[in-house]
Amino acid sequence: MTPLGVKIRELRLRKGVTLKEMAAALDVSSAYLSALEHGRRGRPNRMQVQRICEYFNIIWEDAEELERLASLSHPRVTVDTAGLGADATELANRLAQVIRKLPPAKIERLLAEIKNP
Repeated sequence: MTPLGVKIRELRLRKGVTLKEMAAALDVSSAYLSALEHGRRGRPNRMQVQRICEYFNIIWEDAEELERLASLSHPRVTVDTAGLGADATELANRLAQVIRKLPPAKIERLLAEIKNP
């Protein structure tokens, strides 16, 4: 799942609507919406995020938060280490190799470390 997918599912369940109902309201397929929730689809464009905000009546800071989550929700990431040191390149490659094997607690610790450099 992606940060945006988790948030969309939370909002949808809180509103008590099905994937099919929400998809119809947003004029997308329920398969697309499901893939978005489960992180099998790339992040939506800005217009799609705005439509989701309108659907849930999200404004101001909450809308900005949803856009921030969308920007952090691409399931296939490319890390450009050109021009950085060898350690940065090694870090990016090692993370790519082991991320699926890391336990959630370790991922949380690493994420906390990166958020507060």
